[in-house]
Amino acid sequence: MRDLRNERMRRAGVREEPLRATAGLRSSPTLSSWRGVSGRRYIVGIHPLDLKELLEVTDAVVLAVSRDESGIAHVIDVVMAGPEPMTDTRTRWLTDVESRSASELHVHRLANTDARRRAILADLRESADLAAPQDS
Repeated sequence: MRDLRNERMRRAGVREEPLRATAGLRSSPTLSSWRGVSGRRYIVGIHPLDLKELLEVTDAVVLAVSRDESGIAHVIDVVMAGPEPMTDTRTRWLTDVESRSASELHVHRLANTDARRRAILADLRESADLAAPQDS
């Protein structure tokens, strides 16, 4: 039975799964989660698509996200943020994802090594065309 569940998850692809704990909140949620291709779940903080916000992020996996008319989230790009923010690289990336309709940054900060962040990055990339610079 577990094998069937895992196969269904793999077929479903990368997707946002809002946290049930935040469902009753009146304000917009600040936390959510994403399900990777592997079926693993990653908790993220939701931030505005803003350079100041992005420059404060270190040692994390960052998703640029857009929402359609019905509120469904779509990953525009996924990158790793290294320990030292590179302003030029992040500015170019932010301009690029904004031009492709991104409206939010979803930041996963719970991976404590570069190897783990790389694995999460790969798991959250549904297709090989998501190729953006990573700063480290």
